[in-house]
Amino acid sequence: MTLKTIFKTAFLTCFCLFLLLGQASAQNQTVKKAVIEEAAAPAPKMKFDKRFVEFGEVKKGEKRETVYSFTNVGDADLVIDLVSACDCTTTDYPIRTIAPGEKGEIKVVFDSTEKEESETIDIDIYLQQRDPKTGAPIMEILQYHFDLVE
Repeated sequence: MTLKTIFKTAFLTCFCLFLLLGQASAQNQTVKKAVIEEAAAPAPKMKFDKRFVEFGEVKKGEKRETVYSFTNVGDADLVIDLVSACDCTTTDYPIRTIAPGEKGEIKVVFDSTEKEESETIDIDIYLQQRDPKTGAPIMEILQYHFDLVE
């Protein structure tokens, strides 16, 4: 191999590496920009005063009520699509749009008539809005617990 051939090969190798590094850097900047845009996308966020309620001892057949108060601390409107729990639980929730900074309440009535044992109950809240990062529906979970006594 001549010195000229070695020089040409080294030059072409360096040039190709330079092009590849430039392309990788451009792709990295595109990914960073997309992540920043996703993070900046407006979304509602529910901040609850409490997420768990302890009812304590409950006699079979008794009803207990509680209210979960929340504030939309996000930067987009919030609309509750569905609140779901077991058959022993009835809920009442706002069916209006809750703007950023506004408050709302989810009222819950627990009826122990059909219960056979102590339990912790989940209350699932589904919003109409989707998580801007994942595209999944935004969901929150609340709970209450009771100790069944006869």
